[in-house]
Amino acid sequence: MSKPVKKAVLAYSGGLDTSIILKWLQEHYECEIVAFCADLGQGEELEPARQKAHALGVREVFIEDLKEEFVRDFVFPMYRANALYEGVYHLGTSIARPLIAKRQIEIATQSGADAVAHGATGKGNDQVRFELAYHALRPDIRVIAPWREWDLTSREKLLAYADAHGIPVSRDKRGEVPYSMDRNLLHLSFEGKALEDPWSEPEEEMFILSVSPERAPDQPTYVEISFEKGDPVAIDGEPLSPAALLTRLNALGGANGIGRVDLVENRYVGMKSRGVYETPGGTILGVAHRAIESLTLDREAAHLKDELMPRYASLVYNGYWFSPERLMLQALIDASQTHVKGVVRLKLYKGNVTVTGRRSELSLFDPAIVTFEEDHGAYDQTDATGFIKLNALRMRIAAMVRQNHP
Repeated sequence: MSKPVKKAVLAYSGGLDTSIILKWLQEHYECEIVAFCADLGQGEELEPARQKAHALGVREVFIEDLKEEFVRDFVFPMYRANALYEGVYHLGTSIARPLIAKRQIEIATQSGADAVAHGATGKGNDQVRFELAYHALRPDIRVIAPWREWDLTSREKLLAYADAHGIPVSRDKRGEVPYSMDRNLLHLSFEGKALEDPWSEPEEEMFILSVSPERAPDQPTYVEISFEKGDPVAIDGEPLSPAALLTRLNALGGANGIGRVDLVENRYVGMKSRGVYETPGGTILGVAHRAIESLTLDREAAHLKDELMPRYASLVYNGYWFSPERLMLQALIDASQTHVKGVVRLKLYKGNVTVTGRRSELSLFDPAIVTFEEDHGAYDQTDATGFIKLNALRMRIAAMVRQNHP
């Protein structure tokens, strides 16, 4: 029989699920609860979460602004890799989990807790992401996953439990329980309700961060993004902190209908799920980073990065942020970014991000070589003859063998 839990740190949002979990932990584990709420740019006031936790009998509540750390140490490293899961998803939920878990473990150590708890369901990816991070950072910690233990196995049972314990339930404009949403400074995701039917088109009223492309301005918006060592550092010449820069890009992208994605993805636990995402700033950043790399990154380094990107994206999606292989890949990727410096000009128009210019003092693009005009000896075109013959040798040999042995 396992030892009783004395104190547990709960990853807490103040929403319905984690409020129910908080009360359930008090009832079933009879332990002290520490509530931890990470401000990653949810766009809402978090002080009510503190008051709600105190009202439920919690003495220690940590509400921490982690926006700068989130963008600097998690989002930007991921964008250096050009990571897109299954070629589409910007990993907005995935990349937030390791930071929450990291700080949760730090608070557990600081407060003398012997357990951590999360509100991820037993069907989703987040349970894996949280717990892989917990085990990587503090292998002796006990993990409580209520969704894998309790009998509250439906939305109806959860609502009944909330009513029985006086836990308020939020409603949408029609009086219904809203979509399941996850929001941070990188994205906003929607799941559940009508979206469980992959044939059902998302309701326009659902979106929060962006206007529809049809309702976007009829005139394009131009923006210039400056990069240093692969990271964006300024917009239109104005230096900005990581969080402020992504916030600015979110506003520009959202106003121009950029960043909506509707996809059916393959969860790590084996099932497919349908999600709708808004990632306005990240979509702009991804296009801009590739554009500056096209000018400053060696061909083979760029191609190697493209080969590694799906593996890197899967590691992030599946929860292996603190794994040796992700850290190894990150070191390789970061080494490739040493000379990724310059400015990219983009046109934002009705859901589209178009590169209209790029420049860099470290550019590998040499006009004297690529020009269609006279290059004054910068490139000897006759060199191509031997180059082509050598590269064709294996194919010529194979063709001759087939000719002789039809």
